[in-house]
Amino acid sequence: MPDRIQMAAPLVEMDGDEMTRILWKEIKEILLEPYIDLKTEYYDLGLKNRDATGDRVTVEAAEATKKYGVGVKCATITPNADRVKEYGLHQMWKSPNGTLRAILDGTVFRTPILAKGIPPLIPGWKKPITIARHAYGDVYKAVEMDVPAGAKAELVVTSPGGSEKRTLIHDFQTAGVIQGQHNLDRSIENFAKSCFQYALEEKKDLWFSTKDTISKKYDRRFRDIFDNLYESVYRKKFEEAGIRYFYTLIDDAVARVIRSEGGFVWACKNYDGDVMSDMVATAFGSLAMMTSVLVSPDGVYEYEAAHGTVQRHYYKYLKGEQTSTNSMATIFAWTGALKKRGELDGIPGLVRFAENLEKAALRTIENGVMTGDLFRISSLPNKTAVDTETFLRKVGETLNNLE
Repeated sequence: MPDRIQMAAPLVEMDGDEMTRILWKEIKEILLEPYIDLKTEYYDLGLKNRDATGDRVTVEAAEATKKYGVGVKCATITPNADRVKEYGLHQMWKSPNGTLRAILDGTVFRTPILAKGIPPLIPGWKKPITIARHAYGDVYKAVEMDVPAGAKAELVVTSPGGSEKRTLIHDFQTAGVIQGQHNLDRSIENFAKSCFQYALEEKKDLWFSTKDTISKKYDRRFRDIFDNLYESVYRKKFEEAGIRYFYTLIDDAVARVIRSEGGFVWACKNYDGDVMSDMVATAFGSLAMMTSVLVSPDGVYEYEAAHGTVQRHYYKYLKGEQTSTNSMATIFAWTGALKKRGELDGIPGLVRFAENLEKAALRTIENGVMTGDLFRISSLPNKTAVDTETFLRKVGETLNNLE
């Protein structure tokens, strides 16, 4: 085996939880460390360590990513009440992804990984659909309160001069709950710029959808910023590139997407993008067949798997039972980060290795060796379902046999 590829600067490595934490370790041992002198700055974002550090480790990981420019993240748990009890947590910690995105800002771009023999569940889809998800604010930065019966809730904005604007939210005749969301013009503008620029680079149409017929100020603000930026900066560029931008309501966009053949960028607000990226990934084959990268306006990149921690498989793993967990999204998180690190540091060998690892992973599936989730939907005549580690080792064999 040739000498391992040397890295100049580290990746920020953010470890995670449950079955994806197992995948993380095996991918490094089987597919990365034999070929690369892997240089990372490690942060353990596993739920126990986040609890032990008061979630300070998540903030430190975000700051390190800003410092080094490229990070790669394992899937992590966002705890609910059940998880607080299961792990004995001090509190119900917020989403680590929400914390990272709030600090890094920018846009999350998610694109399906297409493999021959894995037909989309929607027959008309012929090309990948990229979800461009705003990465700041809305429900992920919301504040919430329980409200007792007989209380009155108001939205209050205090100006720098001390004057107040008030609007009634609701008179609660019975107990209820309220939630307050916000966003920032600067963040929405960065989101819009990222989407327009990405569509130009990819030479793909850009769709943008919200619900401004109902949310006449909040969602309308998003639409106005997108429309104004398009008219003032991007219209001519789009026309010269032969692509188009248009706005439509989120419900109309869903109907159009289902009827489309794909091949465009669909820009969504934070929560919409979260839901729609899962829908697109599943319809193209699997939640584990989706790349995800957060791109900040100052050129910081954070790569991750777009799915969860595969809790059910982890519990089987703890019992010593065999699992067949799809590692593709986690592999592609590493390859995306390694390619970007190689590009930024001028290491073509690192870029080439990452590209070859992606080819090897896809070729393994297309040769009929795959995990159980893909086996059930694959149209290949000769196919074999293998366990988690066997799949990774088969990818390694394919990688070694690439020209």
